[in-house]
Amino acid sequence: MRIVLGVAGGIAAYKSVLLLRLLREAGHEVRVVPTRAALEFVGRATWEALSGQPVTTDVFEDVDQVAHVAVGKSAELVVVAPATADLLARAATGQADDLLTATLLVARCPVLLAPAMHTEMWEHPATVANVATLRSRGVHVLDPEAGRLTGADTGPGRLPEPEAIARAALALVATRPQDLTGRHVVISAGGTREPLDPVRFFGNRSSGRQGVALARAARDRGARVTLVAANLTVATPSGVDVVPAETGAELRDAVRAAAKDADVVVMAAAVADYRPRTAVETKLKKSPDGVAPVLELVETVDILAELAHERLRADQVVVGFAAETGDAAGSVLEHGRAKALRKGADLLVVNAVGGGRGFGTDANDVTILDGRGVVVATSSGTKDVVAHAIWDAVLLRF
Repeated sequence: MRIVLGVAGGIAAYKSVLLLRLLREAGHEVRVVPTRAALEFVGRATWEALSGQPVTTDVFEDVDQVAHVAVGKSAELVVVAPATADLLARAATGQADDLLTATLLVARCPVLLAPAMHTEMWEHPATVANVATLRSRGVHVLDPEAGRLTGADTGPGRLPEPEAIARAALALVATRPQDLTGRHVVISAGGTREPLDPVRFFGNRSSGRQGVALARAARDRGARVTLVAANLTVATPSGVDVVPAETGAELRDAVRAAAKDADVVVMAAAVADYRPRTAVETKLKKSPDGVAPVLELVETVDILAELAHERLRADQVVVGFAAETGDAAGSVLEHGRAKALRKGADLLVVNAVGGGRGFGTDANDVTILDGRGVVVATSSGTKDVVAHAIWDAVLLRF
């Protein structure tokens, strides 16, 4: 496979030397495209010796070969490690002022960016917005690790280890078996919003990333996919049927309608457990005397339990999700087991949320239980990796 390894100008560039070796030892042809700043950390001779390929940084080098277009067009995978704050900004705004950013504009293959920078830079609103923009366009952006940074600094921003980057990158282009061909799968994703007034709602932090990853993975494995999308903050994948929904009631109706002929229903959406009993037609104002209004909440329909117990098709596989935090009454897994027994789904995907885990991140760590609460599989890594592990578990139910 032809891989482009982009290297931006950060101290973590030294780790990319090992990443290059891992990719080469796996049998791939690797063209290294560093920025000019990257060569301040690792020299051109090192990249050329280890890759066996010429190294250029500028669009005016190798002009006769039109390198600024040819490199990206010929790539089957692009990996940028480290991706600095500057590189993320230039990529998000579509700049092409060096060979690496020009290559990113031209490439039509999977692209993985592995950021590395100081914590303050990673958490700055500009970087947060740039990462969101890139992800919305289908670029895979890993979350950096937390740990020792340059000098005495510690925090989120550390480049993941080369083995983890290589594993995540190669997973993007792994040949997938077409083992869902002929199957219709229905997936709910995102978070519902229960209106309180015209401007406020009860909601949650779900971005829909895991549900979208499940849809993308099922499509790649040959399934016909219906994605019921509740207020997603990420782009929907091409090649799937998308049905929008906002509230829990709308999502329930959409899922039930689509599930009538579905082989598999996956309830990955975070559905609100409660909603206001009534939604007022005008904006609630603060009271002059400072007394806050009392809100009356009612439970929403348990869509997962309803689907599991009704079985719109006798041979239908129903999969649920349980996002848990753990508390004094039990651990994440203990709460998940109780929910598996209560819901009646064939599989329940349990994951810990909160503290930067689960919602809104590009990674996940899950335990898959059967209807008796027995662990049948575990998976951790990017949400695409987790999605395929979930489909592997589903296929064992047929």
